[in-house]
Amino acid sequence: MKRLAALAAAIGALVPLAGAGTATAEPPPPAGAKVQWIDRTTVAWPKGLGDPARPHHLVHDRGRFTLTATPGGLTPVQRAKYPHLAGYDAYRVNATADQEKTALRGALTAVAGDAATGVQIPGVLDDLYASAAGRATLGPSFRKGRPTLSVWAPTARRVALELDGRTVPMHRDDASGVWSATGTRDWTGKPYRYAVTVHAPAAGEVVTNRVTDPYSTALTADSARSVVTDLADPALAPAGWRGLRKPKAVPLRDAQIQELHIRDFSSDTGRGDYLAFTDRSSPGMKHLESLAAAGTSYVHLLPAFDFATAPERRADQATPPCDLAALPAASDRQQDCTGKAAARDAYNWGYDPLHYTVPEGSYASDPDGPGRTLEFRRMVQGLAGAGLRTVMDVVYNHTAASGQDDKSVLDRIVPGYYQRLLEDGAVATSTCCAGTAPEHAMMGKLVVDSVVTWAKEYKVDGFRFDLMGHHPKANILAVRKALDALTPARDGVDGKSVILYGEGWNFGEAANDARFVQATQKNMAGTGIATFSDRARDAVRGGGPFDADPRLQGFASGLFTDPNGAPQGTPAEQRARLLHAQDLIKVGLTGNLAGYRFTDSAGRSVRGADVDYNGSPAGYAAAPGDALAYADAHDNETLYDALAFKLPQATSPADRARMQVLAMATAALSQGPALSQAGTDRLRSKSLDRNSYDSGDWFNAIHWDCTAGNGFGRGLPPARDNAAKWDHARPLLADPALKAGCGPVEAASAAYRDLLRIRTTEKAFGLATAGAVQEALSFPLSGPHETPGVVTMRLGGLLVVLNATPQRQDQRVAALAGRPCALHPVQAAGADEAVKAAACAPATGTFTVPARTVAVFRAG
Repeated sequence: MKRLAALAAAIGALVPLAGAGTATAEPPPPAGAKVQWIDRTTVAWPKGLGDPARPHHLVHDRGRFTLTATPGGLTPVQRAKYPHLAGYDAYRVNATADQEKTALRGALTAVAGDAATGVQIPGVLDDLYASAAGRATLGPSFRKGRPTLSVWAPTARRVALELDGRTVPMHRDDASGVWSATGTRDWTGKPYRYAVTVHAPAAGEVVTNRVTDPYSTALTADSARSVVTDLADPALAPAGWRGLRKPKAVPLRDAQIQELHIRDFSSDTGRGDYLAFTDRSSPGMKHLESLAAAGTSYVHLLPAFDFATAPERRADQATPPCDLAALPAASDRQQDCTGKAAARDAYNWGYDPLHYTVPEGSYASDPDGPGRTLEFRRMVQGLAGAGLRTVMDVVYNHTAASGQDDKSVLDRIVPGYYQRLLEDGAVATSTCCAGTAPEHAMMGKLVVDSVVTWAKEYKVDGFRFDLMGHHPKANILAVRKALDALTPARDGVDGKSVILYGEGWNFGEAANDARFVQATQKNMAGTGIATFSDRARDAVRGGGPFDADPRLQGFASGLFTDPNGAPQGTPAEQRARLLHAQDLIKVGLTGNLAGYRFTDSAGRSVRGADVDYNGSPAGYAAAPGDALAYADAHDNETLYDALAFKLPQATSPADRARMQVLAMATAALSQGPALSQAGTDRLRSKSLDRNSYDSGDWFNAIHWDCTAGNGFGRGLPPARDNAAKWDHARPLLADPALKAGCGPVEAASAAYRDLLRIRTTEKAFGLATAGAVQEALSFPLSGPHETPGVVTMRLGGLLVVLNATPQRQDQRVAALAGRPCALHPVQAAGADEAVKAAACAPATGTFTVPARTVAVFRAG
């Protein structure tokens, strides 16, 4: 009602401006925000909104701006910048820049006759302010020990600094819209927040929001206040930090990555914190060291920035109120009990950002203040000491909340700017949550500034972008450019060695480049920034991540060669699907190269881009390193759990372990980088949970001690995302044979490490160009007569045979007849006794490989 009253008063006051004696009817209340003010001179107006013959105005608190129709609509340049608005009408705004800045600090309504709607303002804010604001230093900065606090709030009427119980006025720079206050040395360590007086469309009135700093460098517990902190303070640097020696950087195309959640790593020991990575004697660290020795180069940490959902003080964290270990393996009581504590327990994956550039407090021994910075740095130091570089999972594509919600930070400072808005003004939520708009200059700046801070101040060696396809390609390239500018001499890090990769999925309101050129799989090809490849992943596992029936089989789960009895078509149909899966795997082994030419399973000469993946090209990469291979990650069932659903239930534990290793090999032995979920080499299970983001320690913990099992049979997974599959899950979880013991666990882990040693010591697996791959890599037996369930790859002087069938297989490569051959020495002297039975006959070029085995030969 306050908004209606203000609008009515504004319209009434404008009557004389419209001409003496002119009657102006009160418009209806604004409906959403359908008009977009895209630059200083232009409003984009949806066709059919209001009477085009009636005058169009922007009504603001002090009057109104007359809008003049622009013949032909938006210009070509404007359409290119805003492709989703190409069909809108264009109106010229008749106002000066100063008038516009004043108007933007209050309510705005677009009016045409009887139609009224709110106004989206990010475009005009960028046009008016971004040039100057883009050069500003935001957040805390220090000069000779004196802090300056700066926040971008161009639409605010007033911003005050609430510092440790007192209020300090802030100065507004009119060119940039940045408010700042400079203090004395004793400000350091003090808690603060901003009191932002601003018109908030979500509230329909002017409000004063008390908000933490989006550029915070430290926080009090539970993110209640920012803390004035200089990250260069020597007190926050652990001993040896300044001269920390990292393991040698490897090119992205050679990266072997372990994806790891900080709490999962050590929650079984009661830790679940940053400092767990400083204990070199712990089972988890010993295992990471063994992986590093075999060739793993990076640990990818799931979100470790400040997120919204976990209480940060340990005394406030709930635990499940029952004896979980005493419950039956297929009971629904575990998920019910953990669910009772989920809202207040210490667990969440962390994909709900609050402050992008502060370490998460729940992983710190003391979440109050900058101590978490010290402990995060000690974690990075501990990983480096184990021979591993650190990757951070970053989530700039959405926020935990928007509008006037207490968990909304950005949108309460500049309402309607940082979030991506749909055509009606609603916040886009296709990413699961309140979407951000990195296409807007200051959100894009925040992304770049935050990444640079993590690289420079925390010595982070790589970044994985969550839902990267919701970023503009230009934004991710700007991150790359900013990192490349970091030098060891000036910044303490070599920014060029920092790796970047992300989820290049194409969906939602940004899909198909609807709003900008996205950072999707096809668009990022050739940039040196990798995207996850789902092509071989699905071919290896079988089916897809959203299947109603989880039993659909694939290459490594017995499709056609070891059917599980589920309805999957005739044997002929299964055979055809298996051979197509093998083509997808071949493309994956090349590094998903679009232009790689080979003979497919039908005998046709094709390129990687010609092979179909659910209607899209299987091959999309321009060079090795454009696509990241993986068989499992934190999303969807673990590889062990997927195979539990898909392999025949009677499959022995030893054979399950062998199929797990074979599936992992399709990623590890591909060109380009590969990622594996931590614990997968040890047959990690989450008791069939496909989405364990809030399932607690009970379902998520990694069990480094194999005598405690592998996590299978810890109850039916949470009903929230799994109830539809419970009927399939019950008999599996109740079967004690599926709870892997030490024999299969240790065998799988050792066999995987042998493959890593081969991958990282044989240069042929790390070819630098598409041309080199085309020349060195081939599939000599591919065609209509290839063996279903077997992929044979020749790579330089190596021959790799992936035998996913339950029988021994002979593969005759005529081109290698008469040439010497032998099992690779790593496998010949390795841990897997079965692969040692692999043999080759030089006279005929025949390679014999045991069932469910991946064998690498030196040949030719």
